[in-house]
Amino acid sequence: MSENAHLVIKDLVVAPSSDPFLAFQYPTSIPGLSVASFLRTAMNARRSGLVRDPEFDPSDPVKGGMTMGEFRKLVKEKLTQLKVDEAFMTRYVNDGFSGGEKKRLEMLQMALLKPEMAILDETDSGLDIDALRIVAEGVNTMLSPELGVLVITHYQRLLDYLKPQFVHVLARGRIVASGGPDLAHRLEREGYAPILAENGISATADEAATPTAAPAPSA
Repeated sequence: MSENAHLVIKDLVVAPSSDPFLAFQYPTSIPGLSVASFLRTAMNARRSGLVRDPEFDPSDPVKGGMTMGEFRKLVKEKLTQLKVDEAFMTRYVNDGFSGGEKKRLEMLQMALLKPEMAILDETDSGLDIDALRIVAEGVNTMLSPELGVLVITHYQRLLDYLKPQFVHVLARGRIVASGGPDLAHRLEREGYAPILAENGISATADEAATPTAAPAPSA
């Protein structure tokens, strides 16, 4: 995480037993492992829990596991929600994926695994406006009192679709400013330098840029 990243926290709830979901800025490719196999294995692991019940086997329908038909039906529902083609499931995980496809796969994972806490690390990085909107809409449809979401981003554009309850500015390893959506709009207008100066911090050349432009996106 860069020193001048600002954090957006929405419905943040952290419990000792939580299994957090982390969406990476640059997801790793796994050639040879299909998306379908990856997701089914991840779901089985999630459903097994930290304390294993010898009478329950998520991979065995006889012992309470999900049948292949049930899995396919659930995945199809989430693919439709995220506007992703079903052929996606036969491809290898992130292998040859565009930036937008990688982020859609992470949202698909999040939808299927149903975490209590999700941390999205620069999920908007490299996305064009259509992909950004689809990803944000996917997150919005999953929001509930049972899910807390912490979004790390440099740019306001993601917040046009994800409406944060709280915005925090992190600099030099500590939170230097907190507020609501207006704080993110101020960052977009003025850059980080004024807020850092108010807290006695000298801005670097990059932080002094006003405003910071988003990088060129991919689909």
